[in-house]
Amino acid sequence: MQAYLDYSNRDDVLSGGSRRIPVSTPGGTHHVWVKRVGNNPELRMLLLHGGPGSTHEYLEACDSYLPAAGVEYYYYDQLGSGHSDRPGDASLWELDRFVDEVEQVRRALGLGRDDFVLYGQSWGGILAMEYALTHQQHLRGLVISNMMSSVPAYNAYAEQVLMPRLDPAALAEIKAMEANGTTEDPRYMELLEPHYREHVLRLPLEEWPEPVVRGFAHINQEIYVRMQGPSELGISANATLASWDRTAELAAITTPTLVIGAEHDTMDPAHMRMMAERLPAGRYLHCPDGSHLAMYDDQRTYFAGLVDFLRTLPKG
Repeated sequence: MQAYLDYSNRDDVLSGGSRRIPVSTPGGTHHVWVKRVGNNPELRMLLLHGGPGSTHEYLEACDSYLPAAGVEYYYYDQLGSGHSDRPGDASLWELDRFVDEVEQVRRALGLGRDDFVLYGQSWGGILAMEYALTHQQHLRGLVISNMMSSVPAYNAYAEQVLMPRLDPAALAEIKAMEANGTTEDPRYMELLEPHYREHVLRLPLEEWPEPVVRGFAHINQEIYVRMQGPSELGISANATLASWDRTAELAAITTPTLVIGAEHDTMDPAHMRMMAERLPAGRYLHCPDGSHLAMYDDQRTYFAGLVDFLRTLPKG
């Protein structure tokens, strides 16, 4: 994995609109990296990337749409990821601590009820839902992109719908490699290529956009495996997120919320439509040509719907 530069001895305000924010954790104070794009004090969106352990990089598709729409937004590498500090303390990779981190970042950026929209994609959607259930008094809007409200339901969808679409021999080999702990072997990703091309990003691997390739190369596997597990076909039984399920609590999120699903996603689009229906102020955006990274393979639908939602949010 490519290492990032160590910013620990730099000033908190960096070049190019980026800065480093101190975050208090049970293991001491660390710093996370954020970067502001645009300037609109009435509409400011904090982006929570996926993973866990990924980086903001694949979300750079936003640069082609959000500035022209007058949205101020913040790229943000969660602790342990990207340009942020990478403490060697596995106890920090817990959902509640990440929620507290987001709240500290919100306060540092001065985001609040009148302007603050929280966007979460994939794992970032889990984090966004958890944040809303704890701190929604600070939110003007919420976006949950490509993430179901239940890991057990996601695992069932993977088992019943996604896995049968793979070649049976390939699936057997994939499961054997996962059981044997050999998923870092290049053969594992070779076997998963049809799954990736169908459900993660519907482009040949050699045509994947540069920000996506860069982001995948920079995933912190320590965080990913602890919270998600080594499997690319569901969340492992021994991962910390294995039993996570907030479907029953969706009705408690009264913030105006956009749920984005896609026809070919790794996440069940019917489940995501159900989420929008259970949310008191929910709205569903379906990307008919999209997959898990619908912001690339159904880009016009994705960003037209996102921008429309942001523009029609009630005043805080």
